[in-house]
Amino acid sequence: MKQVLIIFALIGLLGCQSQDSRDQANDQTSEKQSIELPAGRYNVAFLIMDGVYNTELTAPYDIFQHTVFRENIKPMNVFTVANTYDPVTSFEDMRILADFNYLTDELPRIDILVVPSAEHHLDTDLEDKAMIKFVRETDRNALFMTSHCDGAFVLAKAGVLDEKVSTTFPTDVDKMRDMFPELDIRKNVLFVHDGKYITSAGGARSFEAALYLCEHLYGPEIARDLAKGLVIDWDLDNVPHLIMK
Repeated sequence: MKQVLIIFALIGLLGCQSQDSRDQANDQTSEKQSIELPAGRYNVAFLIMDGVYNTELTAPYDIFQHTVFRENIKPMNVFTVANTYDPVTSFEDMRILADFNYLTDELPRIDILVVPSAEHHLDTDLEDKAMIKFVRETDRNALFMTSHCDGAFVLAKAGVLDEKVSTTFPTDVDKMRDMFPELDIRKNVLFVHDGKYITSAGGARSFEAALYLCEHLYGPEIARDLAKGLVIDWDLDNVPHLIMK
C-alpha cells in the first residue's frame, strides 16, 4: 500500500511540475506579447516566415539596429513580426522567434516595414491572404515600405507598388514582369526609391539599400559612419540605383 501511495504521489508531483512548466510558458508568451518599445524612435518591422533568407533579413537588420549607437539622430527600434510564435526556420535553417504575431497581437505603430525575401515568395506565400492583408494595412500609415530580392513580389501582390517603379532579384525581374504586367520593374539597378517604396535586388546588396535609407533619413555622414562600423565602403554614387522624383 505504501508503494502505491508513493507512486501516486510521484505522479501528482510530475503533473504539478508539468502544469508549472505550462504556466511558465504561458507567462513568457504573455510577457512577449506586451513588449514596450522605446519612444522617440522609428519602429522598423521585419516580416519573417519559414524559408526567409538570412542575408535579406540580417543585412538591413544590422544597419538599422546600429542606429541606436549614433548620437543626435532619431534611431530605430527593430523587431520581427510573423504569423506565429513558434520558431520560424530560415532557408539556411536558422531558427528565429518573432517579437510579435500579427495575427494575435496589437502591434506597435510601424514606421518602416522590411520584407526580406523568402523561399516561396513567388508562389505559395502570395496565396497567404492574412499576410497580404497585413502588408496592405501596414502600408496605410507606414513612412516607408521596403523589400529585398523577391520581397518585392509580396509588395506587388498587396497592390502597393501600383504606379510605382520597382526592382527585384536580377534573374527574377522577367518573372515579376510576367506575374504583374501592369508594373514598371527595372533591370540593371541595385535598388529603386519611388515615393515611400524602396525595393532592392537583395543578397549582400541589401546592405546598400538599407544604407541608402539611412542616408535619406540621416544624411551621408551618418550613413558612412554606419557602414564603417560594419566594414563596408559606402559611396552612393558608386551604387547603380534609381531615385524617382
